[in-house]
Amino acid sequence: MRILLAEDDSLLGDGLQAGLRQLGFQVDWVRDGEAAERELRAQAYAAAVLDLGMPRKDGLAVLASLRQSRIATPVLILTARDTVPDRVRGLDTGADDYVVKPVDLHELAARLRALVRRSHGQPQEMLTVQDVVLDPAARTVTQADAPVPLSTREFDLLQAFMLSAGRVLTREQLEQSLYSWGREVESNAIEVHVHNLRRKLGAHLIHTVRGVGYMLVRELPKP
Repeated sequence: MRILLAEDDSLLGDGLQAGLRQLGFQVDWVRDGEAAERELRAQAYAAAVLDLGMPRKDGLAVLASLRQSRIATPVLILTARDTVPDRVRGLDTGADDYVVKPVDLHELAARLRALVRRSHGQPQEMLTVQDVVLDPAARTVTQADAPVPLSTREFDLLQAFMLSAGRVLTREQLEQSLYSWGREVESNAIEVHVHNLRRKLGAHLIHTVRGVGYMLVRELPKP
């Protein structure tokens, strides 16, 4: 899943970006508040990690502006401001989670996965559709209890489909969820990955909605 990291500390930002990428996230990194707000208005991120004390525009002002515009991207505040009033102000402004630095990388990743699940109405850790079960933390997929080996892109695409099961996703939406800045997207990349998922999981799972995009079907049609 693709997230935005807004952090002006170069050392910390570099470490978070590298670490989260190793844990399966696609990470775009900005270093000031104005850039963070611009990207969150322009792109459909699964979630954002937002520092508060950033140059050009404070993180709380960014968050308030986004929520006033009804932009509902899940936001995790990651900051050194650790007083109770700071936490209350951040959550009341519209943050979905509030974490004080320093944070364990695996805990941060778990919190992000939980935010994304909840934003899609998926309270359970495991994503289950028909007989397919996806574990976002372990990055494994099983079908009828048998392991299904997937490439990184295939896993990310299946996760995007399962988070939005029953909804049509356009090619542009799928590309945005799979590729961070600087990653070249081949013109037929989504089609190739969908083809591979159908080959490995069955053609019945992902439907093509002609002229619009693709949809993962929640239940098999009744005979």
